[in-house]
Amino acid sequence: MSVTALRVVPPFAARLVLVDLDGTLVDTAPDLAAAVNRMLDDMNRAPYDDEVVARWIGNGVKRLVKRALTGTSDGEPEPDLFERGYALFLEHYGRHLADHGGPFPGAESALKALREAGFPLVCITNKVTAFTTPLLDLLGLSRYFDLVLSGDSLPRCKPDPLPVLHACSAFGVIPEEAVLVGDSESDVRAARAAGTGIICVRYGYNQGIDLAGLGPDLLIDALPELPGCLSYCGPSR
Repeated sequence: MSVTALRVVPPFAARLVLVDLDGTLVDTAPDLAAAVNRMLDDMNRAPYDDEVVARWIGNGVKRLVKRALTGTSDGEPEPDLFERGYALFLEHYGRHLADHGGPFPGAESALKALREAGFPLVCITNKVTAFTTPLLDLLGLSRYFDLVLSGDSLPRCKPDPLPVLHACSAFGVIPEEAVLVGDSESDVRAARAAGTGIICVRYGYNQGIDLAGLGPDLLIDALPELPGCLSYCGPSR
């Protein structure tokens, strides 16, 4: 096990585990990049390397499309251009959700181990429901989650703490008794604002940010290490 303890020493006592999807649980970058480049091809624009698109993932598909159309992280394309590109992206990605990507190594075994240890599991993602649900179903991962909160499930998504707080409330758990597992600044900010623990994986889609500098509680190399970092402290009250 290769674990860096930044704030606490494992095992981390918790009653609820919240798991990010893109870049944490599933390697979705290849299929997102393919959909982006199909969109750009339809619009007679040059494609991007997969590595470039991967750096743009993490803030929802609308922001991903805007980044692809402008070539910048926070650019805003013309509204008509965006609407056309967004419609094309949705069409292409909806047809090819898991052609190339899939769960990261050991991801499913980690979920299984957490369930066997007694943890309720919640998937919290900024991906919209229309993609989240079929993707989890296609990969056989839906069965591990007691609740799935997508980017359009609530009025606000990560880095806003609302999805994290909503999940805690749904299971009768105070934030201090929950831990979010993610790969990005959005995950760290959401967890810190909500008051939960935060464990980050070193891989994933972190937009080139040094996650250690953001102060997560733990950094792990791979999800199979996760069950050994957590201690189930009983059912929700």
